[in-house]
Amino acid sequence: MEIKTSSKFFAEFIGTFGLVLFGCGAAAIAGGTTLAGTAGLGLLGISIAFGLSVVVFAYAIGGVSGCHITPAVTVGMLVAGKISLKDTGVYIVAQVLGAIAGVFVLSQILTGQLGGFTAGEWAFGSNGWGKGYQNEYNVGAAFLTEAVLTTLFLFVILGTTSKVGNGTMAGLAIGFTLLLIHLVAIPVTGTSVNPARSLGPAIFAGGQALSQVWLFIAAPIVGAVVGSLAWKLVYSDSEKL
Repeated sequence: MEIKTSSKFFAEFIGTFGLVLFGCGAAAIAGGTTLAGTAGLGLLGISIAFGLSVVVFAYAIGGVSGCHITPAVTVGMLVAGKISLKDTGVYIVAQVLGAIAGVFVLSQILTGQLGGFTAGEWAFGSNGWGKGYQNEYNVGAAFLTEAVLTTLFLFVILGTTSKVGNGTMAGLAIGFTLLLIHLVAIPVTGTSVNPARSLGPAIFAGGQALSQVWLFIAAPIVGAVVGSLAWKLVYSDSEKL
């Protein structure tokens, strides 16, 4: 059955919207200690929020658009020959708009606090590096983290969704991979592996988040290309079986 381009667009928009609202929302709203003094979600909780977001949308929109919900995956799929150049453009536009919409809703929720809300540096779950951000890793460590982890992410996605993979379990495998990625990368960069997820919060946060967003566009794209090429080396012969 031929799926309309508009259906793919809205699927990617909604999926990215949900990923950003759930994931960045978990970080911005419930990540740290609350006003009541109760403990927040912390590293594990935020990681689970992002991982489960991918799982639920993989099964909700996977049959429509493949549930890329990140330009990195879309570029990787293009390199792997799994998507057309036209659809690549449609997907990326939908993902960026979905991420922006997700952060807009998140910002409206946060500004509804009776005590007032002030968006500081790297607000709304923004990614970053350097002095004042998380454990203050340098730009080289941040780039390496994002590139390598995106490489592994693409490899798992392409492998589990291939003819020799277990398609019925792909959503779980991909979601758990993103959870593992967050466990490693949150202390370093806040975890991106998704240019749209980084761009949305950066636009609203401004400041250093916006000035540093280039890394979270470039590194995941580099990692996606490498991951796709690695998948081709491993699975090229297996796909012919």
